[in-house]
Amino acid sequence: MQIFTYKVKDHNGKTFKGLIEALDDKQAVSALRERGYFVLKVEKKQEINVSSLFKIMQRAKFSDVVEFTRQIATMMTAGLPLTDALELLQRQTRNSDMARVLNDVLDQVQGGASLGDALSMHPRLFSKVYIALVRAGESAGVLDRVLNRLADNLEKDRDFQGKTKGALIYPAIVISGMIVVVFIMMIFVVPKLTSLYKEFGTTLPLPTRILMAVSDNFVRFSFLIIPLCIGLYIAYQAWIKTDQGRLKVDEFMLSIPIWGKLKKGVAMTEFTRTLGLLIGAGIPILDALHIVSDAVGNRVYKDGIEAAAREVERGFPLGVPISRNPDFPPILGQMLKVGEESGKMDEVLSKLSTFFESETEQLIKGLTTAIEPIIMIILGIGVAFLVFAVILPIYNLTSQF
Repeated sequence: MQIFTYKVKDHNGKTFKGLIEALDDKQAVSALRERGYFVLKVEKKQEINVSSLFKIMQRAKFSDVVEFTRQIATMMTAGLPLTDALELLQRQTRNSDMARVLNDVLDQVQGGASLGDALSMHPRLFSKVYIALVRAGESAGVLDRVLNRLADNLEKDRDFQGKTKGALIYPAIVISGMIVVVFIMMIFVVPKLTSLYKEFGTTLPLPTRILMAVSDNFVRFSFLIIPLCIGLYIAYQAWIKTDQGRLKVDEFMLSIPIWGKLKKGVAMTEFTRTLGLLIGAGIPILDALHIVSDAVGNRVYKDGIEAAAREVERGFPLGVPISRNPDFPPILGQMLKVGEESGKMDEVLSKLSTFFESETEQLIKGLTTAIEPIIMIILGIGVAFLVFAVILPIYNLTSQF
């Protein structure tokens, strides 16, 4: 995303300026026109020298959005006007990027724009779900209540993401360390050890020959390893940006025994929690389904939700297409039918999200418990192979004397 400055007129002929984030100037103009503005000028904001790098390092993150939502919800519940709340938060925030965003939002709101429209100019920070909920709260006159529910939801998301990522930190560090150690061993250590064995001219054991062949290839092609890894990474990133590539990767992730169940639990938690929040805010179910399909972060479930939305548009209850889709757990379709029949869809979805979150947390605990011994076993096998391959020739040579 790039930052553009703009100058526009609204339907009343009032001129005001601001900032918008977009991929290019055409997307920026299109976004402004969608808001009903007459665009006078759009220019890319120039970032200069060392301060640009510092600003990139200071970019606002998801946690900043969570804090902003909770603070503005609390202020509005206390009766503080929106502009005063935004001004106060803009002065108090320590993150320079977030302060810039809030300053732009404040300028737009003071210029007559709605909060939802002002926040939509910054899609990097505020998702479609976030914007839809804010707009629903503004149109219904219950923005403070919607923001409080949104803050609760975001805080749960932050805690849930923290637990999920926390379970992966330990194995990621250990695997990275293993890769570095193997790389150093194969290029610098093993060649020096095995060069001694070549001088004797005897037949070496199979493990030693394997180790020497792998080490020779590492040394011979070491100059290609890093460029090859970078090339493969770039090619992979380009492939997963395609619809087919993203679908294949997500299908593969879901098919991995333990990891697949974890990914499925995360997706179901996001789906039920977000859909319940949208429906509870009064957003029509079709609009809610289209919005939430982009929030699940998995192409398999995105396609499933969009297919369900088409069935709902034809008059079917949501529980029917969800029950037919084998990618969704059976309990989801059953409970959706209960929610539709009772007219308490948001409550049912909230309970489902709690259920899926609890189930996923148990999986995370089991995965965390299982990962340590698995890694220790793999490390033990690797070390045993290295020791066996290095020491066995020495034993054979000494036995000959």
